[in-house]
Amino acid sequence: MRITATRVAVSLILGVGLQPVRAALYAVDQNAPTSANGFFAAWYQDTHGRTLDLCLSRAKSSRVPGNNMCTLIPSSGVFDDTRPISFPGNFPDEAFWFTGETLISDAASGIDLLYVSALEAAFNGELPAEGDQISFARIRIRVTVPSSGTYTVTHPYGVDVFQVDAPGTRAINMTRDIGIGAPGDFKGALKGDVGPFLRSVNGPYQEANPDTGLVETFVGDPSLSEAVTGSPFGTNFVRIEGPNGLRLETQLFNVSGKLSGVELPTPLEVSRSTYSRGENGAGQAQQDVFVLAPPPTATASFTDAGGTPSAMKGTALGAWYGQSPRDPGGPGSVNVTADNSVVVPGSLATTKSSALVDVVTISRAEYSLASNTLTVEAASSDRTGQPGLAVEGVGALAGGRLQQVVMPIPPARVTVVSANGGRDTEEVRILP
Repeated sequence: MRITATRVAVSLILGVGLQPVRAALYAVDQNAPTSANGFFAAWYQDTHGRTLDLCLSRAKSSRVPGNNMCTLIPSSGVFDDTRPISFPGNFPDEAFWFTGETLISDAASGIDLLYVSALEAAFNGELPAEGDQISFARIRIRVTVPSSGTYTVTHPYGVDVFQVDAPGTRAINMTRDIGIGAPGDFKGALKGDVGPFLRSVNGPYQEANPDTGLVETFVGDPSLSEAVTGSPFGTNFVRIEGPNGLRLETQLFNVSGKLSGVELPTPLEVSRSTYSRGENGAGQAQQDVFVLAPPPTATASFTDAGGTPSAMKGTALGAWYGQSPRDPGGPGSVNVTADNSVVVPGSLATTKSSALVDVVTISRAEYSLASNTLTVEAASSDRTGQPGLAVEGVGALAGGRLQQVVMPIPPARVTVVSANGGRDTEEVRILP
């Protein structure tokens, strides 16, 4: 049996014109781990500003009495979930900051699918032991399929395509764990596929912890199959498509995660801050700012290079944009602020400064094999200041143009940089 799995660009999900939000986490606890958390990081924060503690609470569901609100898996001789948790004597060999799971089982088509997304705490040697703690972000897709062919699985954190040559039980069997590093290093999971955290549209839920008597808050009840929100791509479902018109979908998930009470800054990443002037006339100028921050139930604003505040507009996926018509007079900086305290009580406003640079556009990048000549034409969005432009590793442009012999082979691509901070990279067209 051969299975080929391929990751597909998220633009297939988002469609034309939408700015994707990075599917990842934002921060992890950097304080020294304690025995109360089994010496794991106490919490992870996602890009929507929600922070989840390692879910070790023995709080029970009031909707499905007797069931745990955290995903606590009993293990004979290792962990008994009916007793208080202590490290290492009674501690789970697998624990979770977050889980989001679902099933699709369809007898008519022969499809049986399991989907798991999780942020997991485990031990390098499998059994609880001090100094052996690891964490990782997991995506697992297991599917029994009736026939060979190409199957596409769209899920909250991306799209995976599988080529199945031999159908049958678990013909698709993929587990992608990202972030496993040296024991005690929990930063790797920040680069995984999981994040922001899925959460029930009916939550959050509150239940009392029998060990502490405290009321705790959870993003979902893992005993219930519910609709969710939180996908960075807006794909709050799992869908499988395949041969003979196969198309099955579910929007119901079992979700677990305990909201933390720690106060943290609002997530904020500036993806672009640029300016232009004189492009459409001597008096024309503008400053453009793009950021990633929690969705518009939060607020975001920026102060332009002239010191004037400007509002920003955001999408449900957490992409924000703002513009100022003021002429910055050249390169400078803007200050961007995001505040998620209305959505996440205790969240702190974040302000970041970002360099304001021009936009460089390469209009021509060609190489002639006959003459070994590279020709590059480019322009800056600062038509008033006309900053100097140069091709990295080659030389300066004169009047927006460079023509130079480059040997013995052509460059695959060129990068033009501006004296005012902008840059653009393009593939080189190869001519006879």
